[in-house]
Parts: sequence; structure tokens; C-alpha cells
Amino acid sequence: MAKKHENYDVVIIGGGSAGLTAGIYCGRSRLKTIIIEQGLVGGLITSTQDLENYPGFPNGVGGEELMNLFYDQAKKYGVDFKFTNVKEVDFSQDEKIVETFRSVYHAKAVIIATGVKPRPIGCEGEAELIGKGISFCSTCDANLCIGKEVYVVGGGDSAVEEAMYLTKFADKVTIIHRRDELRAAKSIQEKAFKCDKLDFMWDTVVKKINGTDCVESMVVENVKTKERNTITPREGEENFIIFPYVGLDPVTHIFDGKIELENGFIKTNENMETNIPGVVAAGDCRVKSLRQVVTAAADGAIAAISAENYINSLE
Repeated sequence: MAKKHENYDVVIIGGGSAGLTAGIYCGRSRLKTIIIEQGLVGGLITSTQDLENYPGFPNGVGGEELMNLFYDQAKKYGVDFKFTNVKEVDFSQDEKIVETFRSVYHAKAVIIATGVKPRPIGCEGEAELIGKGISFCSTCDANLCIGKEVYVVGGGDSAVEEAMYLTKFADKVTIIHRRDELRAAKSIQEKAFKCDKLDFMWDTVVKKINGTDCVESMVVENVKTKERNTITPREGEENFIIFPYVGLDPVTHIFDGKIELENGFIKTNENMETNIPGVVAAGDCRVKSLRQVVTAAADGAIAAISAENYINSLE
């Protein structure tokens, strides 16, 4: 079947906070704009139950709720959405090409806002059990945790926030962390230590995960004593669930060789411009020091203005 060809002023790849903000700004500038998102709009922040540091919400706001507001605003300004994977890009000519399974999009400018994805633990047996008791999305699989014992691996903001969220569903949630103290923000730690259903396994790493169709056991090691223990399901249960949150990797593999990358992250200047004219990047996928919703939104606004300026320079 022949692919459908469509023309846009701006194609935005990624529908998280950066991409949505870019869409809002492009839409308000009357640029014909489409956002291509492979999953649900909002990105990783949708799994955050209570976002307390986004300006304008003194009592906090749910990540999903906030991203839905971003989405509604982008739709208000005429931004189109396509929910699919981008399979290939061609930035070699003035006209940029973004290709999906069914369509080829021709654009004057492209904004890359593909974000990051959780990094796997990297232990033996993990790859075989992803989707069979190992999950990287608490909101997707929280219902599977009802009445279960759950383990969250990691000690940063995301790990602790996910663990607290999962206590709403699981009987018990244990955070496994390789250090003897959390790396999460103090305000997040304070909440975590007050949570009765949250436990901690300090100075510990996961060495092996066992199972065929589910997680049947897990081997952990104390990084100081090198002592190993095998964790098995509670009496009367056959399995448990593991959520790894040990870091983030940029979702930029399709741009390798097409634009300049640094350790997988996209290099930009302060105007979000890459080394390819007409291609800009925004949000967590680019080289930056702080990855927060507010900085991603700021990136998106700057990227949209840069894209608009580039398009105007073509006329």
C-alpha cells in the first residue's frame, strides 16, 4: 500500500511537555503543525501523581492532569496529532522528511522532543521478563500490583515517586537502592519515610531475576559485604513485580548519523538549534543540566520560535 504524503510547516516528534509546548507556540503562530507521538501524550511525567514544583499550582497537580491541559491547549490552536512511531527521518535537504508506517510528512522545520526512557537494570534474566513481571510504567501496570508485593529499584526522584504511587495498589513496596541514602529531593524523601507501606533495602543491587512467565525470585547483593540473598514471593503467592528506575536514556536512536549527538543526547545551542538548519530539539532528549517539566516547557517555547524564525528565513 502506497504511503500517504502530507505537507506541514512544522513536524514535532514527541508529545511530552516539550513537544506539547512547542505545538502550542507553533499553533499560535499559525504554522501548520503536527505532533507525532508513539504512546500517550505527556511522556514520563504522566506517571507522577503529585507534581509540586510546577509554577501556578501551589497545591500541586497530577502529571497526567497537567499534560492533558497542555494537550487541550495545543488542540485549541489547531495542532494535529498522530499516534504512531517515527520509522525514518531525512534531514539532508531543505525539505525535511519524517516517515511513519503509513505516512510521509514533508516539513519546513522539525522539532525533536522525543524525551528519555527508563534504563534497564542490566542484570541476568531481566530482558526475558520485561512485560512478565518487570515493568517500566507504574501507571500502566499499577492494577497488576493490587494485593501484591512490589520492588522498585533506584533511589532518585522518579524511583521514590513511583514507589509512593504504587503503595496505593500494592500491599507492600520495597525500594532497593545501591547506596545507604536516597538521591531524591528532600521533600520527596520526607513523604517517603512517612509512608507506612514503603520499605527500604539499602546498599543493595539486583544481580539476577529468575522466572519463565513471571518473576519467581530475585538474587540481590549487598555492595559492602558482598553477601547475596534470594528474594522469593510471600507465602501463598507465586510471583512479585519489579519496577526498575535506575536512570534514563535518550530516545534518539533514529537520529544517529542524522544530527550531532553526545552520549546519545542531542547537542543544541541556547536557541535549541542542532547542527542541521531547520532541525531543533527540546526537552530531556537534548544535552542539558536539568530535566524537569518546567525546563522542558521552556525548551519547547524556544524551539518553536527558532523553527518559526527559520521558516521565515526561507521566504
